[in-house]
Amino acid sequence: MGRLHDREKVGITACCALLGRTKQAYHKRLKSIEKSSLGDELILKHVLEIRKEQPVLGGRKLYHLLGKLLPAGLLPGRDAFFKLLELNGLLIRRRKVPKPTTTLSWHHYHKYGNLYKGRIPGRPNEVWVTDITYLRLEGGGFLYLSLVTDAYSHKVIGWYLSESLCMDGPLEALRMALPRLVPGHSLTHHSDRGVQYCSHAYVSLLQSHGISISMTEDGDPRENAVAERVNGILKEEWLNRESISSLAHGRALVDKAIAIYNDKRPHMSIDYLTPYEADQQEGELKRRWRASYKKKEDITTI
Repeated sequence: MGRLHDREKVGITACCALLGRTKQAYHKRLKSIEKSSLGDELILKHVLEIRKEQPVLGGRKLYHLLGKLLPAGLLPGRDAFFKLLELNGLLIRRRKVPKPTTTLSWHHYHKYGNLYKGRIPGRPNEVWVTDITYLRLEGGGFLYLSLVTDAYSHKVIGWYLSESLCMDGPLEALRMALPRLVPGHSLTHHSDRGVQYCSHAYVSLLQSHGISISMTEDGDPRENAVAERVNGILKEEWLNRESISSLAHGRALVDKAIAIYNDKRPHMSIDYLTPYEADQQEGELKRRWRASYKKKEDITTI
């Protein structure tokens, strides 16, 4: 009993001496642990704040945004940051769901060649890309979202949500984008070969504004990669996470998602700029993705 009582009285200085450490080193380490814990708490607070509007924003983009928000030296290395997200259940996994067909290419309308292949736009309003995707209604059925995106900035510049795959959706989305045009423009409009984009009404609207027409040639989605990617981002990060009750409800959700996407979501493919920021630039934008992180991004950090 006496020996136990003596051990209970052993102080920090004696313990440090037994371990070959100084008391100063002990207190320095203690402060480091406290600082690290406070730093992690602040990082997680900012992550949760960002995720309120961008619920599945990927780890690399979060890391970039936090670099702007946190004091210098507080943000850990990227691997440590991913580990912190993992330990707190904040890594995101992709979800795959069956999808309906939105491209109806078996039609008699004239199809145009691909003027976009191999091009890297050097300014806004050089190439617009277009596509149609679907949103599920909670009671069954689908709504169809037509998008027009600037290929340089990745900014969504026109959209329309409709209840069918008729011509109205793409036409209204295009009409929303047209006010961006200036006299003397040299714009190329790129799409798949769907009947909506080959229709007389759509082609006539493009031609009346002096817009060159470009289309994919072999059905490969990589020929319209920017449009496909924007569709996926809007759905995976916002719209597929909502229960859409009606057309009006869907339109309100799309409007909100596009506003956040355009103004707040950075893209690695445009030098970590938001589409709004990139829309103010000119000249080739640096791509920031790295092959070494591709697998991790695909699995956990959209």
